[in-house]
Amino acid sequence: MHLLCCHWFMQFNHDNITGAWLAEELVNLMEQDRRKASDVESLLERFLFSGLSLGASDVRDLEDWARQLRTAFEGPDVEQRCNAVNRLLDRGVRRVYLSSHDGMRPHMHFADAGESVVDRVRAMTAGGLAVFLSEAGGHRMGACAESNCRRVFVDTSRAGRRAYCSARCGNKDAVQRYRDRTSQRKASPPSPTLNR
Repeated sequence: MHLLCCHWFMQFNHDNITGAWLAEELVNLMEQDRRKASDVESLLERFLFSGLSLGASDVRDLEDWARQLRTAFEGPDVEQRCNAVNRLLDRGVRRVYLSSHDGMRPHMHFADAGESVVDRVRAMTAGGLAVFLSEAGGHRMGACAESNCRRVFVDTSRAGRRAYCSARCGNKDAVQRYRDRTSQRKASPPSPTLNR
């Protein structure tokens, strides 16, 4: 009962969610067709990467990293998600250390400020997904269940049972399932009745 209560009251904060949110948003941004380097810079600035000027090679490296991040979201079970995050940690994190800057309580950093932007993004997202996944018991992240959607999500809802990136995709999928059932009923011949 104690473990269930701890899970129910799980709180997401700077320590266990920021890197996971960046991973989610980076994967989703890189899925957009008409994305520009300035879109990537704007995203990273929202996560406190300041004074950025990304070159074409930086954007390509981040696109490649986003494809690797996607594997963690698409893992069908806890073991495969953990394996995917372990591969990300191997590729993205060189050093882990505690910091208490800006009056914050001690928290982990996965990269030094002097590293390249791409290296810092790799470290922050890989480390952030590892912390989040361990806090969430291996769950609470996934790829949208709507068949035409390529977005991923981190689930910080109270129930922790999301299957869609948004309510819009959930509603769209429900409508499609209803239409499929209705057309199947119309296509199926009626059951023969017995005359007595």
